[in-house]
Amino acid sequence: MKENKPEKDLSAGFRPEAPSGDFPDMDGLEEDLPMGDETILLVDDEQIIIDVARDMLEILGYSVLVAQRGQEAVAIYAGRKDEIDLVIQDMVMPGMDGADVFSALQSLNPAVKVILASGYVMNEKVEALIRRGCRAFMPKPFRLEDLSAKVREVLDAP
Repeated sequence: MKENKPEKDLSAGFRPEAPSGDFPDMDGLEEDLPMGDETILLVDDEQIIIDVARDMLEILGYSVLVAQRGQEAVAIYAGRKDEIDLVIQDMVMPGMDGADVFSALQSLNPAVKVILASGYVMNEKVEALIRRGCRAFMPKPFRLEDLSAKVREVLDAP
């Protein structure tokens, strides 16, 4: 009996019905991307963003925890802050917005590493959070190459 081992599929989140072999231009792409094994808390209120971003991050080797609301993200971080190396959070969410979530996370750990994500362009509110210690901004939707580089850049920074 042949052992069936799961393989990383670079098509995950993009065209799950198509086998990865249908994308010859993606062959070897994974080896060219910065990867890691850290734990990332992904915070977004849109399920499709969570699904695609989680798949991308897992392809890159990361463990991913998910929260769909700001309050949930803060609770997860409070209980597991020693395990979580990075938070990628949406800027616009119902209830606690990105600024409120960042403030709560920073009160739990002043050195928390956060990447803000938004479908909107970087604005004054995002710039203010970056001045307060937020590490980076990423526009949505994410591209695998950009996400890989930005995550590694933030994780590797002191």
